[in-house]
Amino acid sequence: MNESTRKISAGGADRLQRVLGAFDENLNLIAGELGVNIRVDGVAVVISGAEERVAQASSVIENLLVLAGNGESLEKGRVSYCIELAKEGKAADITKLSSGVVAITSRGKPIKCKTVGQKRYVDGIKQNAVTFGIGPAGTGKTYLAVCLAVQALKQKQADKIILTRPAVEAGEKLGFLPGDLQTKVDPYLRPLYDALQEMLGLETYTKLMERGSIEIAPLAYMRGRTLSNAFIILDEAQNTTREQMKMFLTRLGDGSKMVITGDVTQIDLPDGKKSGLEHAAEVLKDVEGIAVIRLGDKDVVRNPLVMRIVRAYEADGNGRRKLEEQTDQ
Repeated sequence: MNESTRKISAGGADRLQRVLGAFDENLNLIAGELGVNIRVDGVAVVISGAEERVAQASSVIENLLVLAGNGESLEKGRVSYCIELAKEGKAADITKLSSGVVAITSRGKPIKCKTVGQKRYVDGIKQNAVTFGIGPAGTGKTYLAVCLAVQALKQKQADKIILTRPAVEAGEKLGFLPGDLQTKVDPYLRPLYDALQEMLGLETYTKLMERGSIEIAPLAYMRGRTLSNAFIILDEAQNTTREQMKMFLTRLGDGSKMVITGDVTQIDLPDGKKSGLEHAAEVLKDVEGIAVIRLGDKDVVRNPLVMRIVRAYEADGNGRRKLEEQTDQ
């Protein structure tokens, strides 16, 4: 394999330092993941190693420099994501994420898409009446949907926010929990409460709840209703049956928008029950006004270790399926 060396000017010490990261952690991450040698020469970076790997590392650093120049944060997760894109020859895609604020939290923090998949998901929600967001834990499916719901409420594009989940969890049933129905379903809806409170602040959130502008309820409460002028989010939708999913989707009224999120690798339905999320995504994928956005392990924006955990489980699942297929033959 041909060896290569490339020198990239950072255009300034401050920009270079941001790309290097604390104690050069970003540079060490790039070097380790791509198998190249990287050193700093003044306000430039010198990369050496196999030609293809040097090209990938150069692409990562050049695009990180663009982000640094735009004032973007370059935390470890973002650098890891840029490396993954570079391996596919798509490192430049990360610079598309530097513009466009999805929402602003109650403390003034701007929320932006961190991956190309997240941007497709947000664009899908904005452009369609019904959007399915399907992907593993940590991809921001629920959080981004709540952000957009709050924005719609603030901009008077919706009169209320309705958040719902099927009351099914791994190995547990509602009857085992103490208290009335609201007390029983609260633990299932906690991620939705947390996201809303971050976006609105506790005081505003409480007022909107009391006023009825925010409604949080189990999926069973949706039956028989027509949901108009609302932004509706169905979370953990992999745990709906086909019948429940059809019931929910047909609640859609005038002026409303629905977002359905779930992870089809974490289905807690009884054996033999097909997930309503899987079925609906397949049946409705070509229907106008409906978007089916699938997020993958590269879209995991939590600790980079989560991405590796997701991949390990996917590899194990693929291996088991192949073994079962061979056994059946």
